[in-house]
Amino acid sequence: MDEAELKEKIIQAIKMVYDPEIPVDVYELGLIYDIKIFPINNVYIQMTLTSPACPSAGTIPGEVEQEVRKIEGVNDVQVELTFDPPYSQDMMSEVAKLELGFM
Repeated sequence: MDEAELKEKIIQAIKMVYDPEIPVDVYELGLIYDIKIFPINNVYIQMTLTSPACPSAGTIPGEVEQEVRKIEGVNDVQVELTFDPPYSQDMMSEVAKLELGFM
């Protein structure tokens, strides 16, 4: 499996994780800032939450990590949480904006 194929599988895995307060997955919400794949399929994901006070702060990054770890061939997963830049609704995909009625 090449890097592009693995990255697509990672994105599909991340799309299994939803913010419990919003019926849209964290990828479409724009919460994933970066996905890097290092040698031997070590995956690094930088993400944020809709707010630092998000009640799901303790669970969403762990869920993202669990889903990505399920992918065959992934060696290790590191999820880093950041609030820089702060999240805004502009980061949502068109899919998310349509789903939430912003378009």
